[in-house]
Amino acid sequence: MSSIEYPGAHPPDRVRSVDSAGIELSVKEWGALGAPPILMAHGGFDFARTLDVFAPLLVAEGWRVVSWDQRGHGDSAHAELYSWDADVRDAAAVLDATSSEPLPIVGHSKGGGLVLNVADAWPHRITHVVNLDGLPSHRNMPDVSERERTRFMARELTSWLDHRARVAGKERAPGTIEDLATRRGRMNPRLSPEWLRYLVTVGAREDHDGWRWKLDPSLRFGGFGPWRPEWQLQRIPALAVPFMGVLGLEPELMGWGTRPSDVEPYLPPGSRFLPLEGVGHFVHIEQPHRVAEAVLEFL
Repeated sequence: MSSIEYPGAHPPDRVRSVDSAGIELSVKEWGALGAPPILMAHGGFDFARTLDVFAPLLVAEGWRVVSWDQRGHGDSAHAELYSWDADVRDAAAVLDATSSEPLPIVGHSKGGGLVLNVADAWPHRITHVVNLDGLPSHRNMPDVSERERTRFMARELTSWLDHRARVAGKERAPGTIEDLATRRGRMNPRLSPEWLRYLVTVGAREDHDGWRWKLDPSLRFGGFGPWRPEWQLQRIPALAVPFMGVLGLEPELMGWGTRPSDVEPYLPPGSRFLPLEGVGHFVHIEQPHRVAEAVLEFL
């Protein structure tokens, strides 16, 4: 079945594969092949096709947007286990396969945290960092000693292995397009039913018994390895490249509950920070033109 049409949505112009230590990553590109690239990382439980409206807005101004389905998401291969470090290595593999020249990198939610890691590890490969509502804060971010960190890692890995054993052999529940759109609507209440139905046709597969989201059943919230999302804020002051953060201020189930006062102390000199009143966690989907304009101005 072809995808449902949605105003302003365009499929990628090209799809290619990148090997990351044996995991095949599905890479999507919008824009002319010779245009300067922007690397963009989607959020957890999302996929690159969530950029079908946002990416063309950047392409219209002469850019090429390159994104990838993270391991276990969309059309990329599943893995036996998942970790934050593996996701960072995957991002590096796509970066290497995209350009040998420095480029801007943009990330939403979990992807916003990933791009901070990438820019921290390879600052010579990055020109700008844009974080779209990937600035989690619990207002209390205690660090731990190396001894405690080792014990913490052991607990996290044990929990992951127990979870993996419980879900082994399971599949995601099937349903109609409307069923899957309704389920996702509970997590994305500010996004329109029309968008959610469109998303099913580009982010799910149609099996003999119905549609299923193309997500590994073993994925789980918080399942990014021995890590705490709010630790990412502490990476921002050390960034060696220009940084812009966009924060949706409307409380939402998928959001972090972060307030501007949580972020502002971590911003390095010269940063741009855009808190958006009345906008939820999916800032680039809910307000694509507004966010694209801000990103383009920053770049």
